[in-house]
Amino acid sequence: MDLATLSAFKPAQYEEAADSYRATGDMARAAKDTVDNQICAGMRNRLRGEAAGAALQQLRELSKNFHYVQAECGIVSTALNGFAFDMALAKRKLDAALEDARAGGCGVNADGSVSYPTGRKLGDTELTEGGTVTGSTGGSPVPDALERQAASIHPNPHYGAALGYANRIAEALEEGGDADAKWAPRLRALTADDDPVVSARDWADAKSDTGGVRRAADTYLDTIAARPDNGTPEENAEWWKGLTQEQRADLLAVDPGAIGATNGLPSDIRDEANRMVLAETRAAYRLELDAIPKEPVKYALNPGYPAVLITPDWQEWREKHGDRKARLEGALKGMDAIQDRFDRTGRAGLAEAYLLGFDPTGLGDGKVILATGNPDAADHVGVYVPGTFAGLESIGDGDDQGDLGRGDRLWAESSRLAPGQKVCTITWLDYNAPDSIVPQATRGRYAEEGGPRLYDFLQGSRVAQEGAQGARAHTTVIGHSYGSTVVGVSAQSGSWDHSEAVDDFVLVGSPGVQADHAADLGVGADQVWTMGGPWDDQVVRQGGRLMGLGDDGIVPTDESFGGRRMTSDSGGHSGFWDTDSLSMRNQAAVIAGRYGQVELE
Repeated sequence: MDLATLSAFKPAQYEEAADSYRATGDMARAAKDTVDNQICAGMRNRLRGEAAGAALQQLRELSKNFHYVQAECGIVSTALNGFAFDMALAKRKLDAALEDARAGGCGVNADGSVSYPTGRKLGDTELTEGGTVTGSTGGSPVPDALERQAASIHPNPHYGAALGYANRIAEALEEGGDADAKWAPRLRALTADDDPVVSARDWADAKSDTGGVRRAADTYLDTIAARPDNGTPEENAEWWKGLTQEQRADLLAVDPGAIGATNGLPSDIRDEANRMVLAETRAAYRLELDAIPKEPVKYALNPGYPAVLITPDWQEWREKHGDRKARLEGALKGMDAIQDRFDRTGRAGLAEAYLLGFDPTGLGDGKVILATGNPDAADHVGVYVPGTFAGLESIGDGDDQGDLGRGDRLWAESSRLAPGQKVCTITWLDYNAPDSIVPQATRGRYAEEGGPRLYDFLQGSRVAQEGAQGARAHTTVIGHSYGSTVVGVSAQSGSWDHSEAVDDFVLVGSPGVQADHAADLGVGADQVWTMGGPWDDQVVRQGGRLMGLGDDGIVPTDESFGGRRMTSDSGGHSGFWDTDSLSMRNQAAVIAGRYGQVELE
């Protein structure tokens, strides 16, 4: 880079451009939220028919465009901030060298060389003419030593100083050139297709851009206070509070996965980050799945025999691609279910969704934490923890939309029981749920791993609520089947009471909670509610008693456990959330704090 270019460089111009891109991204985000949570939600709540369906599809495409604009503007903004930062470092070095050269009576030429005046050393009788020196970046001990030796023996006392200025100028110009060379291809790469359709390829490119900018901007990003290492939710919240809006936006743009997973941060921030991860991951998985060769014909007639055989081509394909295809299809099925939940916002008044956690490979089964309603603004929050077989692939299974649907129905019933108050329900899947009844669901280690994670999430939810409204919401944690074991371990992971993170525990179809008394869960026995059912639910509960998930062979529905046993009309282990059921109304009454409306056995 030449002297004139670096001297004239104005970092503020690029920082202002970064601000403009960030503002554009903010407008795109606001437009997306308006489309999703007001326009589409209102249409789903009021309109039906083919025309309404077609209009909703077009609006969903528009929402994708706004989301993509938001992502790209965030990446461009961070890139411009990173470029301006790197160039500003070089420019400050150059400006300091120029100022020192002028103060030392030297002149700087257009090519970066330094001219020094006539002078003589102390004790010399004759003047030595001035001259011009050209700097080098040096860095090697031998040349540096030779320069110092030459300066000491040179008859002009200004020579050594001039050489020092020239070297500093050369180093600054080299750093500026390196920054320009590093950022030029990165900035040129931040372009999008000129068609109006946001494809999987576009999102994959955005993910690639994000990684490239994050690596290139490492020097700039290192100036932002680091996220606390294994920080508590309180420490995380304090860290986020101490960042500027610009710093927050840059971290969201280049590291959404980390921001979305940080307990204690505001729910709208985590949702924004995790939706970005979801969009990029979904696109990457779709492209990877599409790249798998088409499955060959599986069966063929055996020549000469009246039999059908599996073809060698299919066997080879299965060995190479079968497992990967099944894995990708399963993960995409779960991601599609999450998107479907977004698209149900407004239907029958359903509140908007907040994606508080997402990782397609987290802990083996995938991580999904999805809220109906904003927990930071809620008066009542219910956290539902699913049990055995839960995972990303099955999160939306069935006509009732699986575990996500259960959370939605709990929200609707709880909202009905709490008119004029805000309710939020959360489906929490951030543990490795057992994948089999025997042997996995008979072991406590899955709960021992998941319980502390649930504890940290609940503490983070409390911190975010207190930061948003000065107090936490009335909070109920519901554990179903093995999920109740996770809840029991969570309750014993820390010391909390009514004033801390949880008010009520609801244990449904529980095989045991690693405690033999309700009072051991830390909220008081009267705030621990239990519920059971016949048939396979009896098998689960008795199995837990025999396998040791219940401490001393005691399960929550036992009278000796001491909780409050609710009446259930479930026909089995999976019917506790059937529409209009007493089982669900009882749970909703606890979530809404309407204890007097709970029917007890």
